[in-house]
Amino acid sequence: MATVWLLFLIYPLAEVLTTGSALGKTLGTVGIAAFAVVYVHGFRALYKELAPSRIAAIHLPLLVLLICAVGLHIGPGALGMGAFVVSFAMFTLTFVPRMIVLAVVTTACLLVPWFNGTLRDDFFYTLIVVLVGAITAVIRTVGDRDDEYNALRNELVIADERDRVARDVHDVLGHSLTAVTVKAELAERLIDIDPERAKAELAAIRALTREALGEVRATVTGLRVARLADELDRARTALDDAGIRVELRGDASVVDPRYRLVLGWVLREAVTNVVRHSNALTCVIDLGGESLNVVDDGVGIDGSRDGNGLRGLRDRVRSTGGKFTLGAGPDGAGTDLKVVFG
Repeated sequence: MATVWLLFLIYPLAEVLTTGSALGKTLGTVGIAAFAVVYVHGFRALYKELAPSRIAAIHLPLLVLLICAVGLHIGPGALGMGAFVVSFAMFTLTFVPRMIVLAVVTTACLLVPWFNGTLRDDFFYTLIVVLVGAITAVIRTVGDRDDEYNALRNELVIADERDRVARDVHDVLGHSLTAVTVKAELAERLIDIDPERAKAELAAIRALTREALGEVRATVTGLRVARLADELDRARTALDDAGIRVELRGDASVVDPRYRLVLGWVLREAVTNVVRHSNALTCVIDLGGESLNVVDDGVGIDGSRDGNGLRGLRDRVRSTGGKFTLGAGPDGAGTDLKVVFG
Protein backbone atom coordinates (compact mmCIF):
# COMPACT_ATOMS: atom_id res chain seq x y z
CA MET A 1 0.00 0.00 0.00
CA ALA A 2 2.85 2.40 0.73
CA THR A 3 4.53 1.84 -2.62
CA VAL A 4 1.34 2.40 -4.61
CA TRP A 5 1.18 6.06 -3.59
CA LEU A 6 4.77 6.68 -4.68
CA LEU A 7 3.29 7.09 -8.15
CA PHE A 8 2.44 10.68 -7.14
CA LEU A 9 6.13 11.49 -6.84
CA ILE A 10 6.02 11.77 -10.62
CA TYR A 11 4.86 15.38 -10.24
CA PRO A 12 7.88 16.71 -8.28
CA LEU A 13 10.07 14.49 -10.46
CA ALA A 14 8.65 16.13 -13.59
CA GLU A 15 9.47 19.56 -12.18
CA VAL A 16 13.01 18.43 -11.33
CA LEU A 17 13.58 17.15 -14.86
CA THR A 18 12.33 20.38 -16.45
CA THR A 19 14.13 22.85 -14.17
CA GLY A 20 17.73 24.03 -13.88
CA SER A 21 21.04 22.51 -14.87
CA ALA A 22 21.98 18.90 -15.48
CA LEU A 23 23.63 18.74 -12.04
CA GLY A 24 20.50 20.11 -10.43
CA LYS A 25 18.36 17.60 -12.27
CA THR A 26 20.63 14.78 -11.16
CA LEU A 27 20.67 15.87 -7.52
CA GLY A 28 16.91 16.44 -7.50
CA THR A 29 16.25 13.01 -8.99
CA VAL A 30 18.56 11.39 -6.44
CA GLY A 31 16.80 13.27 -3.65
CA ILE A 32 13.35 12.06 -4.75
CA ALA A 33 14.63 8.49 -5.16
CA ALA A 34 16.16 8.63 -1.67
CA PHE A 35 12.85 9.99 -0.35
CA ALA A 36 11.00 7.00 -1.86
CA VAL A 37 13.52 4.54 -0.40
CA VAL A 38 13.28 6.02 3.11
CA TYR A 39 9.48 6.08 2.93
CA VAL A 40 9.16 2.44 1.85
CA HIS A 41 11.84 1.31 4.31
CA GLY A 42 9.92 2.95 7.14
CA PHE A 43 6.70 1.17 6.24
CA ARG A 44 8.53 -2.15 5.90
CA ALA A 45 9.87 -1.69 9.42
CA LEU A 46 6.35 -0.84 10.59
CA TYR A 47 4.98 -3.96 8.87
CA LYS A 48 7.53 -6.04 10.76
CA GLU A 49 5.97 -4.63 13.97
CA LEU A 50 9.07 -2.80 15.13
CA ALA A 51 8.60 0.06 17.61
CA PRO A 52 6.61 2.78 15.73
CA SER A 53 8.08 5.60 17.83
CA ARG A 54 11.65 4.59 16.91
CA ILE A 55 10.70 4.25 13.25
CA ALA A 56 9.21 7.76 13.28
CA ALA A 57 12.20 9.24 15.11
CA ILE A 58 14.56 8.00 12.41
CA HIS A 59 12.53 8.27 9.22
CA LEU A 60 10.46 11.43 9.65
CA PRO A 61 13.49 13.78 10.00
CA LEU A 62 15.10 12.14 6.95
CA LEU A 63 11.94 12.65 4.91
CA VAL A 64 11.71 16.31 5.93
CA LEU A 65 15.40 16.92 5.09
CA LEU A 66 14.99 15.34 1.67
CA ILE A 67 11.94 17.50 0.95
CA CYS A 68 13.98 20.59 1.87
CA ALA A 69 16.84 19.45 -0.36
CA VAL A 70 14.52 18.90 -3.33
CA GLY A 71 12.75 22.17 -2.53
CA LEU A 72 16.00 24.10 -2.90
CA HIS A 73 15.97 23.04 -6.56
CA ILE A 74 12.26 23.22 -7.52
CA GLY A 75 10.81 25.50 -4.84
CA PRO A 76 7.14 25.08 -3.80
CA GLY A 77 6.81 22.09 -6.13
CA ALA A 78 8.37 19.97 -3.39
CA LEU A 79 5.41 20.65 -1.09
CA GLY A 80 3.47 17.81 -2.65
CA MET A 81 5.89 15.44 -0.98
CA GLY A 82 4.56 16.68 2.37
CA ALA A 83 1.54 14.41 1.96
CA PHE A 84 3.85 11.42 2.32
CA VAL A 85 5.22 12.84 5.58
CA VAL A 86 1.68 13.30 6.92
CA SER A 87 0.75 9.74 5.91
CA PHE A 88 3.88 8.30 7.53
CA ALA A 89 3.26 10.26 10.72
CA MET A 90 -0.36 9.06 10.92
CA PHE A 91 0.74 5.43 11.01
CA THR A 92 3.73 5.76 13.31
CA LEU A 93 2.90 8.44 15.90
CA THR A 94 0.34 8.70 18.66
CA PHE A 95 -2.63 11.04 18.33
CA VAL A 96 -1.20 14.36 19.56
CA PRO A 97 2.18 14.15 17.73
CA ARG A 98 0.58 13.12 14.45
CA MET A 99 -1.89 16.02 14.68
CA ILE A 100 1.05 18.35 15.28
CA VAL A 101 2.80 17.01 12.15
CA LEU A 102 -0.39 17.53 10.13
CA ALA A 103 -0.70 21.12 11.40
CA VAL A 104 2.98 21.91 10.70
CA VAL A 105 2.94 20.50 7.16
CA THR A 106 -0.36 22.23 6.37
CA THR A 107 1.04 25.51 7.65
CA ALA A 108 4.17 25.08 5.54
CA CYS A 109 2.03 24.42 2.48
CA LEU A 110 0.31 27.77 3.11
CA LEU A 111 3.27 29.93 4.18
CA VAL A 112 5.87 28.91 1.56
CA PRO A 113 3.64 29.78 -1.44
CA TRP A 114 2.49 32.93 0.36
CA PHE A 115 6.07 34.15 0.76
CA ASN A 116 6.78 33.28 -2.90
CA GLY A 117 3.60 34.97 -4.09
CA THR A 118 2.27 31.72 -5.60
CA LEU A 119 -0.40 30.91 -3.02
CA ARG A 120 -3.21 31.02 -5.62
CA ASP A 121 -1.43 28.53 -7.89
CA ASP A 122 -0.02 26.25 -5.16
CA PHE A 123 -2.99 26.18 -2.78
CA PHE A 124 -3.92 22.71 -4.02
CA TYR A 125 -0.89 21.34 -2.12
CA THR A 126 -2.64 22.36 1.09
CA LEU A 127 -5.82 20.61 -0.02
CA ILE A 128 -3.88 17.43 -0.84
CA VAL A 129 -2.14 17.41 2.54
CA VAL A 130 -5.39 17.99 4.45
CA LEU A 131 -7.21 15.32 2.42
CA VAL A 132 -4.41 12.76 2.93
CA GLY A 133 -4.31 13.59 6.64
CA ALA A 134 -8.07 13.10 7.00
CA ILE A 135 -8.14 9.81 5.11
CA THR A 136 -5.12 8.30 6.87
CA ALA A 137 -6.43 9.47 10.25
CA VAL A 138 -9.67 7.58 9.63
CA ILE A 139 -7.76 4.49 8.49
CA ARG A 140 -5.51 4.67 11.56
CA THR A 141 -8.52 5.07 13.88
CA VAL A 142 -10.30 2.10 12.32
CA GLY A 143 -7.10 0.06 12.53
CA ASP A 144 -6.61 0.94 16.19
CA ARG A 145 -10.19 -0.05 16.98
CA ASP A 146 -9.70 -3.31 15.15
CA ASP A 147 -6.52 -3.99 17.13
CA GLU A 148 -8.37 -3.26 20.37
CA TYR A 149 -11.17 -5.59 19.32
CA ASN A 150 -8.73 -8.37 18.45
CA ALA A 151 -6.89 -7.90 21.74
CA LEU A 152 -10.17 -8.09 23.67
CA ARG A 153 -11.26 -11.13 21.70
CA ASN A 154 -7.95 -12.85 22.46
CA GLU A 155 -8.39 -12.06 26.15
CA LEU A 156 -11.88 -13.60 26.05
CA VAL A 157 -10.54 -16.69 24.28
CA ILE A 158 -7.84 -17.06 26.93
CA ALA A 159 -10.43 -16.59 29.70
CA ASP A 160 -12.71 -19.21 28.11
CA GLU A 161 -9.78 -21.60 27.82
CA ARG A 162 -8.90 -21.06 31.48
CA ASP A 163 -12.51 -21.83 32.41
CA ARG A 164 -12.47 -24.94 30.24
CA VAL A 165 -9.27 -26.24 31.81
CA ALA A 166 -10.57 -25.42 35.29
CA ARG A 167 -13.82 -27.31 34.60
CA ASP A 168 -12.02 -30.28 33.08
CA VAL A 169 -9.49 -30.54 35.91
CA HIS A 170 -12.28 -30.23 38.47
CA ASP A 171 -14.31 -32.95 36.76
CA VAL A 172 -11.33 -35.26 36.35
CA LEU A 173 -9.95 -34.87 39.87
CA GLY A 174 -13.35 -34.69 41.54
CA HIS A 175 -14.40 -38.03 40.14
CA SER A 176 -11.03 -39.74 40.52
CA LEU A 177 -10.35 -38.56 44.08
CA THR A 178 -13.88 -39.49 45.14
CA ALA A 179 -13.36 -42.99 43.74
CA VAL A 180 -9.97 -43.23 45.48
CA THR A 181 -11.50 -42.13 48.79
CA VAL A 182 -14.30 -44.70 48.56
CA LYS A 183 -11.89 -47.48 47.67
CA ALA A 184 -9.50 -46.46 50.45
CA GLU A 185 -12.33 -46.62 53.01
CA LEU A 186 -13.37 -50.01 51.64
CA ALA A 187 -9.78 -51.31 51.82
CA GLU A 188 -9.52 -50.03 55.41
CA ARG A 189 -12.60 -52.03 56.38
CA LEU A 190 -11.42 -55.17 54.56
CA ILE A 191 -7.79 -55.19 55.65
CA ASP A 192 -8.50 -57.35 58.72
CA ILE A 193 -11.41 -59.48 57.48
CA ASP A 194 -10.40 -60.03 53.84
CA PRO A 195 -6.74 -59.12 53.22
CA GLU A 196 -6.77 -60.35 49.62
CA ARG A 197 -9.76 -58.17 48.74
CA ALA A 198 -8.09 -55.25 50.51
CA LYS A 199 -4.96 -55.77 48.38
CA ALA A 200 -7.13 -55.75 45.28
CA GLU A 201 -8.70 -52.46 46.33
CA LEU A 202 -5.26 -50.97 47.01
CA ALA A 203 -4.15 -52.07 43.54
CA ALA A 204 -7.26 -50.43 42.11
CA ILE A 205 -6.37 -47.23 43.99
CA ARG A 206 -2.91 -47.29 42.46
CA ALA A 207 -4.40 -47.74 38.98
CA LEU A 208 -6.89 -44.93 39.59
CA THR A 209 -4.20 -42.49 40.67
CA ARG A 210 -2.13 -43.28 37.59
CA GLU A 211 -5.17 -42.85 35.38
CA ALA A 212 -6.05 -39.56 37.07
CA LEU A 213 -2.51 -38.25 36.56
CA GLY A 214 -2.69 -39.13 32.87
CA GLU A 215 -6.11 -37.52 32.53
CA VAL A 216 -4.92 -34.30 34.16
CA ARG A 217 -1.95 -34.11 31.81
CA ALA A 218 -4.17 -34.72 28.79
CA THR A 219 -6.77 -32.24 30.00
CA VAL A 220 -4.24 -29.46 30.41
CA THR A 221 -3.12 -29.96 26.82
CA GLY A 222 -6.74 -29.98 25.64
CA LEU A 223 -6.64 -33.56 24.35
CA ARG A 224 -8.90 -35.35 26.80
CA VAL A 225 -12.53 -36.19 26.07
CA ALA A 226 -15.06 -37.94 28.26
CA ARG A 227 -16.33 -41.09 26.51
CA LEU A 228 -19.86 -41.95 27.53
CA ALA A 229 -19.40 -45.73 27.49
CA ASP A 230 -16.29 -45.43 29.68
CA GLU A 231 -18.10 -43.09 32.05
CA LEU A 232 -20.95 -45.59 32.41
CA ASP A 233 -18.47 -48.28 33.45
CA ARG A 234 -16.79 -45.91 35.90
CA ALA A 235 -20.18 -44.87 37.27
CA ARG A 236 -21.17 -48.49 37.99
CA THR A 237 -17.87 -49.16 39.73
CA ALA A 238 -17.95 -46.00 41.82
CA LEU A 239 -21.57 -46.50 42.91
CA ASP A 240 -21.01 -50.20 43.69
CA ASP A 241 -17.95 -49.38 45.78
CA ALA A 242 -19.98 -46.79 47.70
CA GLY A 243 -22.69 -49.37 48.42
CA ILE A 244 -25.26 -47.65 46.18
CA ARG A 245 -27.44 -49.90 44.01
CA VAL A 246 -27.31 -48.92 40.35
CA GLU A 247 -30.22 -49.15 37.94
CA LEU A 248 -29.15 -48.44 34.37
CA ARG A 249 -31.73 -47.82 31.67
CA GLY A 250 -30.31 -47.61 28.16
CA ASP A 251 -26.68 -47.54 27.10
CA ALA A 252 -24.26 -45.30 25.22
CA SER A 253 -25.29 -46.69 21.82
CA VAL A 254 -28.79 -45.19 22.03
CA VAL A 255 -27.46 -41.66 22.55
CA ASP A 256 -27.13 -39.29 19.61
CA PRO A 257 -23.37 -39.13 18.82
CA ARG A 258 -23.56 -35.30 18.83
CA TYR A 259 -24.32 -35.32 22.56
CA ARG A 260 -22.24 -38.22 23.87
CA LEU A 261 -19.26 -36.05 24.76
CA VAL A 262 -21.13 -33.54 26.92
CA LEU A 263 -23.34 -36.25 28.46
CA GLY A 264 -20.19 -38.13 29.44
CA TRP A 265 -19.05 -35.09 31.42
CA VAL A 266 -22.52 -34.66 32.96
CA LEU A 267 -22.68 -38.30 34.02
CA ARG A 268 -19.22 -38.12 35.60
CA GLU A 269 -20.06 -35.06 37.70
CA ALA A 270 -23.55 -36.34 38.60
CA VAL A 271 -22.26 -39.69 39.85
CA THR A 272 -19.43 -37.98 41.75
CA ASN A 273 -22.00 -35.83 43.57
CA VAL A 274 -24.21 -38.86 44.32
CA VAL A 275 -21.27 -40.78 45.81
CA ARG A 276 -19.91 -37.81 47.72
CA HIS A 277 -23.00 -36.02 49.03
CA SER A 278 -26.24 -37.96 48.65
CA ASN A 279 -26.08 -40.81 51.20
CA ALA A 280 -28.35 -42.60 48.74
CA LEU A 281 -29.21 -46.28 48.58
CA THR A 282 -30.25 -46.34 44.93
CA CYS A 283 -29.25 -44.38 41.84
CA VAL A 284 -31.09 -44.60 38.51
CA ILE A 285 -29.27 -43.64 35.32
CA ASP A 286 -31.62 -43.23 32.37
CA LEU A 287 -30.14 -42.61 28.91
CA GLY A 288 -32.19 -41.55 25.90
CA GLY A 289 -31.38 -40.47 22.39
CA GLU A 290 -31.06 -36.82 23.41
CA SER A 291 -31.26 -36.93 27.19
CA LEU A 292 -29.71 -38.07 30.44
CA ASN A 293 -31.53 -38.42 33.75
CA VAL A 294 -29.75 -39.27 37.03
CA VAL A 295 -32.03 -39.79 40.03
CA ASP A 296 -31.07 -40.85 43.57
CA ASP A 297 -33.06 -41.43 46.77
CA GLY A 298 -30.61 -39.63 49.06
CA VAL A 299 -30.84 -36.50 51.18
CA GLY A 300 -31.61 -34.26 48.21
CA ILE A 301 -30.52 -30.71 47.55
CA ASP A 302 -30.42 -28.25 50.43
CA GLY A 303 -30.93 -25.03 48.49
CA SER A 304 -27.25 -24.10 48.62
CA ARG A 305 -25.55 -22.44 45.68
CA ASP A 306 -24.07 -24.57 42.92
CA GLY A 307 -20.46 -25.54 43.32
CA ASN A 308 -17.82 -25.35 40.61
CA GLY A 309 -18.82 -28.71 39.20
CA LEU A 310 -22.51 -27.91 38.70
CA ARG A 311 -21.73 -24.45 37.33
CA GLY A 312 -19.34 -26.08 34.87
CA LEU A 313 -22.05 -28.57 33.83
CA ARG A 314 -24.59 -25.81 33.26
CA ASP A 315 -22.08 -23.97 31.06
CA ARG A 316 -21.21 -27.10 29.10
CA VAL A 317 -24.83 -28.02 28.45
CA ARG A 318 -25.90 -24.46 27.62
CA SER A 319 -23.00 -23.98 25.18
CA THR A 320 -24.10 -27.08 23.24
CA GLY A 321 -27.76 -26.08 23.05
CA GLY A 322 -29.12 -28.28 25.84
CA LYS A 323 -31.29 -27.68 28.89
CA PHE A 324 -29.96 -28.51 32.36
CA THR A 325 -32.31 -28.91 35.35
CA LEU A 326 -31.62 -30.00 38.92
CA GLY A 327 -34.30 -30.53 41.52
CA ALA A 328 -35.86 -32.91 43.99
CA GLY A 329 -36.68 -36.50 43.06
CA PRO A 330 -40.09 -37.70 41.86
CA ASP A 331 -41.41 -38.21 45.42
CA GLY A 332 -39.87 -35.02 46.78
CA ALA A 333 -36.86 -36.90 48.13
CA GLY A 334 -33.42 -37.32 46.68
CA THR A 335 -32.08 -35.50 43.64
CA ASP A 336 -33.20 -35.45 40.03
CA LEU A 337 -30.64 -34.20 37.49
CA LYS A 338 -31.80 -33.99 33.90
CA VAL A 339 -30.20 -32.86 30.65
CA VAL A 340 -32.26 -32.67 27.46
CA PHE A 341 -31.26 -31.67 23.94
CA GLY A 342 -33.43 -30.97 20.94
